[in-house]
Amino acid sequence: MSVGYMDPGNWGTDIAAGSSSHYTLLWAVLLSSLIAMFLQNLCARLGLAGDIDLAQACHLRYSKSGSVVLWVFAQVAIIACDLAEVIGSAVALQLLLGIPLIWGVVITAFDVLLLIGLMQFGFRKLEAVVTVLVLMVSGCFLLEIFKSQPDWGSVIPALFTPKISNLGEAALAVGILGATVMPHNLYLHSALVQTRKVDNLEEALKMNAWDTYLSLVIAFFVNAAILVVAAATFYAHGHRDVNDLGQAQDLLRPLLGGAAATIFAVGLLASGQSSTITGTLAGQVVMKGLLGLKWKPWVQRVVTRGCAIVPAAVAVIIYGGHNTIGLLVASQIVLSMQLPFAVFPLLKFTADPKIMGIHANGLVTRITGGIVGWLIVFLNAYLIWDSLGDFWLIVLGLVGVGFAVFLEKSAHIEKSVSLAA
Repeated sequence: MSVGYMDPGNWGTDIAAGSSSHYTLLWAVLLSSLIAMFLQNLCARLGLAGDIDLAQACHLRYSKSGSVVLWVFAQVAIIACDLAEVIGSAVALQLLLGIPLIWGVVITAFDVLLLIGLMQFGFRKLEAVVTVLVLMVSGCFLLEIFKSQPDWGSVIPALFTPKISNLGEAALAVGILGATVMPHNLYLHSALVQTRKVDNLEEALKMNAWDTYLSLVIAFFVNAAILVVAAATFYAHGHRDVNDLGQAQDLLRPLLGGAAATIFAVGLLASGQSSTITGTLAGQVVMKGLLGLKWKPWVQRVVTRGCAIVPAAVAVIIYGGHNTIGLLVASQIVLSMQLPFAVFPLLKFTADPKIMGIHANGLVTRITGGIVGWLIVFLNAYLIWDSLGDFWLIVLGLVGVGFAVFLEKSAHIEKSVSLAA
């Protein structure tokens, strides 16, 4: 799951944050990582103790129309995430091999399907490929940190000092939240834990919790490293308006040397390739679970991939490959806006003894979950208010409340009971 938290979308938000605000927004990376650990652990518990993934639970609990709307929200999140991953991979191919962006987008449409084809040899083989890619990303930024020599005396305090000074920082903080937590990864994790054979549920819950924490700690250090490198190189040398991934590499070359620029591109390619796999798998999970479709897996993957490739190609054509970091940040803000529609159902299901039995959330977990859920809502609301004003905040707030009421009114109580059985 950690690959979803170090994808090109994270690169875009972290580079933008580090280059424009120095180390100021490191707290957002830490907070988002802690939220991700909490929610992903709940996903694992739902999949193991509830024996059902989040998408399937929503399909059984809510009406058909409610499930379709939730699928639309999840699909928007997947498209936004895949947009970042496809553009990131295409930019990396351009930086390394000189391939035009539009052809890079086309190449990424097929390579992920080839990688997922490894699943026919077993899910462990796919995990092994992803692990190699994650290690490549981690190794690249260990080298970048070593070369950039950041001011650690400023880095550590910034982790524990929440601060937003302007609209730009508010947008970046929300973008970091969306890039780190990502709603479709919640659906995916609750399904992936069921690929394991479980003989002892208690042991499985314990080991999955440690697996989740360890994986996301690694992802946190990679995300923090991206921001720190951007702050120590771009901000420290007066480059505070880095709008393009290619520009970022060009700036790294004279500051840290040609090897660092190449390492940057290799890490970006590994990041894009590993995260596109999880995005495509997530699309399959939400399509099958929320809509109840019985399509063949390869058809679901092709449809999901196609939904992302078209917007990516359009974006490349319109922008001509410029302002890629701006596109990545915007896509991650979209992800953040979708989070409540996955988080609140997850909190509801994992707190239900009819589904979870003795493993239902306790009082402390329910309170923590409530704080996390409403904190996400508050951060999104603050950005809407700060950028669009009171009117649109009220309008969008009413729409959100209306949809929540609609879901609850359309809920199938009898299905919830049968689900528990």
